Amino acid sequence: MGDAAIIRLRDLTKTYGSGQAAFQALKGIDLEIEAGEFAAVMGPSGSGKSTAMNVIGCLDTPTSGSYEFQGVHVERLSRDERALLRRHFLGFVFQGFNLLARTSALENVELPLIYRRQPAAARHAAARSALEQVGLGGWEDHTPNELSGGQQQRVAIARAIVTEPTVLLADEPTGNLDTRTSFEIMELIGALNRERGITVLMVTHEPDMAAFAKRVIHFVDGRVDRDERNGEAA
Repeated sequence: MGDAAIIRLRDLTKTYGSGQAAFQALKGIDLEIEAGEFAAVMGPSGSGKSTAMNVIGCLDTPTSGSYEFQGVHVERLSRDERALLRRHFLGFVFQGFNLLARTSALENVELPLIYRRQPAAARHAAARSALEQVGLGGWEDHTPNELSGGQQQRVAIARAIVTEPTVLLADEPTGNLDTRTSFEIMELIGALNRERGITVLMVTHEPDMAAFAKRVIHFVDGRVDRDERNGEAA
């Protein structure tokens, strides 16, 4: 690895609480993710995988150690600077879709661009393009309750990629989906990685889903336990 690393964690720790109640969620993580990689993060509940993703996603800050994103020391940034990094370089996909209920697919996808204060015409065009890229051209006016679970997750992915992020962070993206739909969503995420060059970091507890990644990082008890290459990514 080395200079190709887009994300570099060095001796990263995270402790919640203090004194007798202190809990060390991360116990010195060393990890590098290269630009263009598709890596899955696995581990039992409480292993630290979600905490690590929250730190990488600038949703939380480490207690000690360093986190570099494209050579910038994120742990030294202010809250506002972290928010800018999150807004301009990171896309998020969650298990629960997190869509606005009474809002059309197009408006849901436009939301990150509103935060960027993009003009309406540019927002509409970018959101339509993102929906087409996830196979939902023609569904722009449908609200989440008019869409299947798989379609809702496609809207969520369109919202994540509409800003053209450098890194896509997916936290159990198939957790609420049936098996067939899960495979469709994973094929879509894999295509975004291969064809758009988006770096993908995905938390999952399902080996079938992790098989789509080129690399699987196993967390145990706040540490990286194993870091393996998938012989043949799906």
